[in-house]
Amino acid sequence: MPDMRPIREDLQATLDARRDLGPEYEAALVESFVERLDATIAARVRAELQAHGSGPVPARSKNPGAAMIPIALGSMGIGIPLTAIAASRGGGLGLAIAWFAIVLINVAAAAAIMRRG
Repeated sequence: MPDMRPIREDLQATLDARRDLGPEYEAALVESFVERLDATIAARVRAELQAHGSGPVPARSKNPGAAMIPIALGSMGIGIPLTAIAASRGGGLGLAIAWFAIVLINVAAAAAIMRRG
């Protein structure tokens, strides 16, 4: 059985801090302890895999479409004021050029993400 002393010491320190700081800091203290616990578990799993000669664990592939969410939201955030500026300064042609550029950037970003993913 691996040495549990560091985890127990971390837990004791977290409990002592909670007692000293009060319940309003409880969520932050628990989150901090959980992060340290996760890191310890991950290190132990890696050590076990190396001890048994297993290669590195392949990373889970992310959903490539999820990377488009910030781009789409950013396009909408920029598109709203850009629409007002382009329509007031350039009329219909300015508005069309602005939105054509936004669409072009989104298509290029989507193509790059799909190619990478």
